[in-house]
Amino acid sequence: MYLGGLCFITDRKTSKLSCEDMTLKVLRSGMNWIQYREKENSRRKVYEESVRLRKLTQDFNAVLIVNDHPDIALCVNAEGVHLGQDDLPLREARKIMGKKRIIGISTHSLEQAIEAEKGGADYIGFGPVFHTTTKDAGRPQGVTILREVKKQVNLPVVAIGGITLENIHSVLDAGADAVAVASAILSGNIEENVKRFMEIIRFFDVNYPQDR
Repeated sequence: MYLGGLCFITDRKTSKLSCEDMTLKVLRSGMNWIQYREKENSRRKVYEESVRLRKLTQDFNAVLIVNDHPDIALCVNAEGVHLGQDDLPLREARKIMGKKRIIGISTHSLEQAIEAEKGGADYIGFGPVFHTTTKDAGRPQGVTILREVKKQVNLPVVAIGGITLENIHSVLDAGADAVAVASAILSGNIEENVKRFMEIIRFFDVNYPQDR
């Protein structure tokens, strides 16, 4: 499964923009993979925003992944759901989502990554690779453990946590299939940040779409 190299994660704590506005900006900049993550919203608001983001991503032929809520992801016809370690177990989420939709799992250790693969995840998010203020995800795992995960897990690995334009090279060198970024895209000029991330990823991945 090719994930597109760069995933944008919505983050209202970093930006004053609405989820719709920030998503529209990154989509216009060529992003094709959006992960809607707003932990403090009510389920009703998560649903309502997911509906609006689904419309935007469809307009740009982009993928929408909804965090935490497989039922909402299914209701809005998102491509998939991303689950944390404390969310609904993967096997139960699969009953809701079916076999054709994507289920990703956040993992914070080699053991969790291996377990996610055994459980039937389509991809794993691994991190935090570096220190991050976006969410309390535990101590940084570093690129050494990321490299070991890539050796022992046959799923696409999406690196997350504190990834910036300055350190993304080390993450890609360690074998990450994609990176998930929030604050490093939202801080400053969003369009320029997306462009620079994509340029770096293209350098590492000849299969990365060149016309986006």
